[in-house]
Amino acid sequence: MNQLHKPTTSFWLVSIAALLWNIMGVIAYLMQAFSVKSEQLTTLPTEQPLLTETPAWVTAAFAIAVFGGTLGSLALLLRKKWARLVFLISLIGIISQMFYNFFISQEFANSNPSAIILPLLVLLIGVYLVIYSKLAIAKGWIA
Repeated sequence: MNQLHKPTTSFWLVSIAALLWNIMGVIAYLMQAFSVKSEQLTTLPTEQPLLTETPAWVTAAFAIAVFGGTLGSLALLLRKKWARLVFLISLIGIISQMFYNFFISQEFANSNPSAIILPLLVLLIGVYLVIYSKLAIAKGWIA
């Protein structure tokens, strides 16, 4: 059995920040999923196709990304090694959703160039959490 070492203060700060970040993602997912009722869909202007044309697999990727990230963050706080696997699954969800947004839907083709900042930040944080959880395993902070 791996021996646990006392984590640094930065470990706890990163873990709490990751949890808060991913909770914000869950809130964004829930707002998107439940904010538009079916009777409202017919009254949307035609320049808002994103809400009505998003494939189910993209919505599922979004859910996997945010709920996986939240679960991974909780695992990190509980000092569980499986946090890395859950963060990896979350990252696959992020990449899948980004692939659709950037290459299939052309969502960012007609938008302001600064609109790419948040999606890239999401991707970078997802990659960082996978790497950080691997480091936490190597340092013996989680097992």
